[in-house]
Amino acid sequence: MTSPQPSALVTGATSGIGRATAYQLVSDGWQVFAASRRTENLDSLNQECEELPGKLIPVATDVTDEASIDALYDTVDAQGGIDTLLNIAGGAMGSEPIADTDIADWEWMIETNVLGSLRVIQKFLPMLRKHGAGTILNLTSTAGIVAYEGGAGYNAAKFGQHALTGALRLEEAEHNIRVIEVLPGLVKTEEFALKRMRGDEAKAADVYAGVSKPLTAEDVADVCAYAVNLPHHINLDQIVMRPVKQAAQHKLIRDA
Repeated sequence: MTSPQPSALVTGATSGIGRATAYQLVSDGWQVFAASRRTENLDSLNQECEELPGKLIPVATDVTDEASIDALYDTVDAQGGIDTLLNIAGGAMGSEPIADTDIADWEWMIETNVLGSLRVIQKFLPMLRKHGAGTILNLTSTAGIVAYEGGAGYNAAKFGQHALTGALRLEEAEHNIRVIEVLPGLVKTEEFALKRMRGDEAKAADVYAGVSKPLTAEDVADVCAYAVNLPHHINLDQIVMRPVKQAAQHKLIRDA
């Protein structure tokens, strides 16, 4: 299977890092299948990409639903397939300590971050193997390598996704599939903290308060695009990226 241009599937493509990554790849001349639940946001992204060198193909998709992923696969396959998969869909919910946490929040985070990635990977692995030089990029988090108070559920989900990524790299090297993991620290986007704090704008703002230059969605998208644009024999296994003001998960300089 060949494509006249590099072709990627980006999940979580209607907001934050996913949207910025889809836009960046289209800017670089890629054909991008942009998968997300919110069709109105897909429409607006499609309009933004109309004058760019590449091509955006919006596909309404829910990564927690098997039938939705089957339909996504059929759409991608019918239009030439992909050589690159970027699992960006994910998120956090809640910041309570373990003693007070809601099991439903954990279920949502594991379902979206871990099982969502797993479903998409399993569905598209045969296509990527057949291509002969496929790439899978999983967006995890520094929360997947360092635990912190109030983050146990998100830690658990991202640790799980981190482990999935490591095992996948070992299993798929023989099929010439490179597996990249990008692990951002503090990234300021419009929705991530707001959703995590259940719409409480004050609490969401507190996450970034006083931090003069947190990472942006575009910063992370630049790194994701760089990694998948490299010659295929170069695999950036793990890319940990943080703002300079975040020297470690527990050390954040609030000086603004």
